[in-house]
Amino acid sequence: MTKKQKNTLVRILASAALFVLLVVCEHMAGWGDGTNRWLLMLAYLIPYLVIGYDVIFKAARNIRNGQIFDENFLMMIATFGAFGVGEYSEAVAVMLFYQVGELFQSYAVGKSRQSIADMMDICPEFANIEEDGQLRQVDPDDVEVGSIIVIRPGERIPLDGVVVEGESFVDTAALTGESVPRKAAVGDDVISGCVNGSGTLKVRTTKEFDDSTVARILELVENASSKKARVENFITRFAKYYTPVVTIGAVILAVVPPLLFQGDWADWIQRACTFLVISCPCALVISVPMGFFGGIGAASRIGVLVKGSNFLEAMSEVTTVVFDKTGTLTKGEFKVSEIHGEENGVLEMAALAESYSNHPIAASIKEAYTGALDLLRVTEAKEVPGHGVEVLVDGRPVWAGNEKLMRAHGLEPEQVCAAGTVVYVAIDGAYAGYLVISDTIKTGAKEAIGDMKRLGVKKCVMLTGDRKETAEIIAKDLGLDQVYAQLLPQDKVEQVEKLLESQKEKERLAFVGDGINDAPVLTRADIGIAMGSMGSDAAIEAADIVLMDDDVTKIASIVRISRKTLGIVKQNIVFALAVKAVVLILGAMGEANMWAAVFADVGVSVLAILNSMRTLKMGKQ
Repeated sequence: MTKKQKNTLVRILASAALFVLLVVCEHMAGWGDGTNRWLLMLAYLIPYLVIGYDVIFKAARNIRNGQIFDENFLMMIATFGAFGVGEYSEAVAVMLFYQVGELFQSYAVGKSRQSIADMMDICPEFANIEEDGQLRQVDPDDVEVGSIIVIRPGERIPLDGVVVEGESFVDTAALTGESVPRKAAVGDDVISGCVNGSGTLKVRTTKEFDDSTVARILELVENASSKKARVENFITRFAKYYTPVVTIGAVILAVVPPLLFQGDWADWIQRACTFLVISCPCALVISVPMGFFGGIGAASRIGVLVKGSNFLEAMSEVTTVVFDKTGTLTKGEFKVSEIHGEENGVLEMAALAESYSNHPIAASIKEAYTGALDLLRVTEAKEVPGHGVEVLVDGRPVWAGNEKLMRAHGLEPEQVCAAGTVVYVAIDGAYAGYLVISDTIKTGAKEAIGDMKRLGVKKCVMLTGDRKETAEIIAKDLGLDQVYAQLLPQDKVEQVEKLLESQKEKERLAFVGDGINDAPVLTRADIGIAMGSMGSDAAIEAADIVLMDDDVTKIASIVRISRKTLGIVKQNIVFALAVKAVVLILGAMGEANMWAAVFADVGVSVLAILNSMRTLKMGKQ
């Protein structure tokens, strides 16, 4: 509990004790009439000012600044009116219960912010630089790219980098929600914000602090509350017009019946005061944004960053999810999975042919060949764009590439149906065989698609630059509804445009990608979801939601969280408006007293806040 909350609690207890004492005294003989009535009013003013001075001060300050119509103004006018008609105990009770509700709200909001606050704790305070055999602590902002930093056991990694010395286990829970630490050894990437385990690591930094993972996360978290959902914007606009209307309505209720129908002034003023207390829009103004904040907090606990409540709301309406293939549904780790032809000869010649290439396909072929590659055997290497490579090995022509390369030399390769990229090999002008290079499907990808379908996502689509046969095999294995292959980056945007056009009015399309070439598509989709762990900076910047550990199964979790959040928010709106409407009518008719008004304001607020707090538990599933 904060210092401010403790002070409010002390005021509530002190005021409540005085209030109970005065209520007992009021019912003693001789306290109800004449001079004693004025003394009683002065006595009730003591607990009233103890508990309500800050409300009166805020109302007066807002009136001075031209911001008249808020809950502070309504509470002040209503309780002043209650004092004016002699309802002293009810005036104090209204203010007392209002402050109880405010304290409860403050505590509840604090709880909902806790997961975000925990996320903010990932910010490292220092980095260790080794100088003359001694470690010196410096600000992470002052560390240049390429510097060697030392991370001792238990310390938070201050900057993104690559391990150059040491071995340890790294706790990534604060960023990814993963409870199991990841091993970090020489050559492994480590990201800022994680906590080093029992071993000392030396890391060569690859990014400045402002571009590091932790800096990006903090920026996303800080900006999340500024992007409001449509429901939140509606409530803000509603409160802006609602409060002046009910205030004017209360004035009319207090003045018109006594003037036109000879009603009792005290009775109608009391009804107007009750009307004002009932009309406070606290339940809506507090519980709706709190529900969304709780949803964002629940997402952050499972390692998913949502950049604003508007994106959380949009996720609840997702009916189509479009995936990029490589790095999203597959690991992006290419391996030779099949060799057809004279095995050693085909693989060796392909490895020699690709020996000067840095392409991932070439790297996978060279990795698969376990023998020593003598580059002196390779001459006249020539890369044919979009086809493959042509070289001389020991003076013999070797061609390695796709069907187009084979046909360009008058050869007709066999048709291959395999889940991967096919590299055909020709030696001495004769077709020799082929290799299949496959990309491994991510663990949990198939389950993720199934989970989304069970949640009511109508269509799961894959976009890829791979050949059609490979894409279709992967799509069938994963249970996807549609697949579009052999696409360039601009083709992906065009395809997403077509899918968006086929959507109905309240349907949303989400795109999931990780590469720099996915940034335009992430921006164009209704919701862009990026892989945060290994994803590119451009993709993370363009996305609306970031999966910190690249786990696609969490997409279904976010859909579930968003739908539960929207359900809770809508429950609060319907409940608050329904109760207020009924009690407002009863208050205007004189059938509801101040105690009913207190329930319609504070009681409804507390119940709505309790309901909103259910969002905090969603990330613990």
